Amino acid sequence: QVQLVESGGGLVQAGGSLRLSCAASGSTFSNYRMGWFLQAPGKEREFVAAISRAAITTLYSDSVKGRFTISRDNAKNTVYLQMSSLKPEDTAVYYCAADSTRGLDNRPAGYDYWGQGTQVTVSS
Repeated sequence: QVQLVESGGGLVQAGGSLRLSCAASGSTFSNYRMGWFLQAPGKEREFVAAISRAAITTLYSDSVKGRFTISRDNAKNTVYLQMSSLKPEDTAVYYCAADSTRGLDNRPAGYDYWGQGTQVTVSS
């Protein structure tokens, strides 16, 4: 099993930037593909970005492509989400997720392990 803890959320003005981090423990981090999802109040959890085990491939939702960058440091057991040009509609709780299956997946069902989430609020 792997335990995930997100950090880096907060309040930022529209057009600003934030970097989220997700620290993993309890298992070999490089054995897991990683994803970021968001959930706004009253809405379902949505895919944001994913990265393969060795960081060779990435996948982004259309809504964040060109603004967000997912990366990972397997030596530090951490995955990051660099968010730029933030918009009020990016406001949500952001979750990182892990799964030992190869490849990438943009479905919440494609991940077995989840963090507790970190709040991102973008003011207009």
